[in-house]
Amino acid sequence: MTEIIDPTFYRTPAEAIAAAPESLAYVAAYDPRGVARDAIAMLDCDAASAAYGDVVGWAELPTSGNELHHFGWNACSSALCHQGHGGQGTPLERRYLIVPGIRSSRIYVLDTKPDPRSPRVVREIAAGELAGKAGYS
Repeated sequence: MTEIIDPTFYRTPAEAIAAAPESLAYVAAYDPRGVARDAIAMLDCDAASAAYGDVVGWAELPTSGNELHHFGWNACSSALCHQGHGGQGTPLERRYLIVPGIRSSRIYVLDTKPDPRSPRVVREIAAGELAGKAGYS
């Protein structure tokens, strides 16, 4: 089996700096009052795009009052220990956004495939589940 490595992974900081810039940014959107549902907005970051700087996607969460904060990918370049690292023939890829809520202690997992402009919530880890399994909130 030929292993495929996600092209968004970089072995060194120099490789990351030399790479093409991101064309899409994921930004937390929430109501500070905790009334409206929280969301992740997708912004077009491609300077050559007609939609540059515009919100081009919106993924609403099922709840409000989470205060989304410090979210990121399920895997990043720092997860790669050596060439071809992936584990059991399944290559690592940037696919899932792990999005925690400070106020709610919920964690949402958003799948960015097949359409990065339209990620969908595939898992919600409730505060009680997190506390019960990890002892943390």
